[in-house]
Amino acid sequence: MSDVQAEVFQNEYLAEGATVADAVITVTMATDGGAAVRRAGASAAEVIIIDCSGSMHGERLVQAKKAAGVAIDTLRDGVGFAVVAGSAGAVTVYPPGRGMAVASPETRASARAALRTLRASGGTAIGTWLLLARDLFRAFPAEIRHAILLTDGRNGEAATTLQRALDACAGTFVCDSRGVGAGWSAAELVKIAETLLGTADGMKDPADLAADFQMMIEAAMGKTMADVFLRVWTPAGARLRFLKQVHPEIVELTERRTEVSARVGDYPTGSWGEESRDYHLSVELPAGLVGEEMLAARVSVTRGDETMAQALVRAVWTDDTVYSTRINQRVAHYTGEVELAEAIQQGLAARQVGDIATATARLGRAVQIANESGRSDTVRLLAGVVEVTDARTGTVVLKRRSDNSDVDVDAEIAAVTSRKTTRVRPV
Repeated sequence: MSDVQAEVFQNEYLAEGATVADAVITVTMATDGGAAVRRAGASAAEVIIIDCSGSMHGERLVQAKKAAGVAIDTLRDGVGFAVVAGSAGAVTVYPPGRGMAVASPETRASARAALRTLRASGGTAIGTWLLLARDLFRAFPAEIRHAILLTDGRNGEAATTLQRALDACAGTFVCDSRGVGAGWSAAELVKIAETLLGTADGMKDPADLAADFQMMIEAAMGKTMADVFLRVWTPAGARLRFLKQVHPEIVELTERRTEVSARVGDYPTGSWGEESRDYHLSVELPAGLVGEEMLAARVSVTRGDETMAQALVRAVWTDDTVYSTRINQRVAHYTGEVELAEAIQQGLAARQVGDIATATARLGRAVQIANESGRSDTVRLLAGVVEVTDARTGTVVLKRRSDNSDVDVDAEIAAVTSRKTTRVRPV
């Protein structure tokens, strides 16, 4: 069995006059027997960014220090690492200066000691924190480059300032963003995760941070291959409508295209270990005649000049409705998952600006989709924002913010959780 496989799930049959071909591409990295791909020479570097703004005082900072210590202890020997304290500026707490240390029993002990010096004061400038992380990674070349960013508040910089920082960091490292407490912005964490190809999540209880940090570091240490791309070829006259990662999280890749040629583009997927991810590809084609067959897309998994796997998306035009009306189970499933995420995000955004009608309609639709797909966890989270009258029809009443002291944090967690998807069960 190959280390890397790419499988296509689609209904290749299109009705006469139809022009859109949809497919889910499942990419899996593994070896015979399910053992992980092991590249012992793959170097790694880690930056742990801790919010030390004034709002982090007390139990949040205590638990953040503990979580950072657990993360440092989880690093394997030889990994480059640094700890950054973020407030209105950013400073490398360990090692002193602007470089990285190499993980060993001695440097881990020194880093834990440095964590004890952290104090909460000042504001929040997340873009500045990320730019310092970028500089640290650039000074310590490594194949696997991963960061954790923890904050409890909203960014104090202009949105354009954060966006410029994210653009400057894109492609340099992968970043998992985390919020703790109730004051952070889900939209900001999701933007960081999408741009830097990481995950986003939030938790009310600071005591949950240590286990989450350990899980993130273990996942990062399990990565064995960085800078993997999906290279998509489409035929003359075709247009790529979108390309999205749809499992394990929804990540929009369409606008991340790097042109190879007029008909070929590269889309970044970040770092990989032993895992499987699903991507939804949609291509608009010139209409074909009945009986005509076309290669709608060629999707290659590439790293540098190496093509590790390839999948072909086909289009066959037919006048037989038995064939053309079939809906591929996996494509239909992820279409629903993406609609759920969009409904939640649009509903919360409308609620934020006081558009009650739109918020009620979109969040009601989210409850309906979540109920239909068995997403009871999402229904429960949305119940922090709306009173559910009938989940089957999506009939809800928007809660006033004063109705429930936890409504705001539940809304934020629901928005982040909406990016996570379940994989369709095989028939």
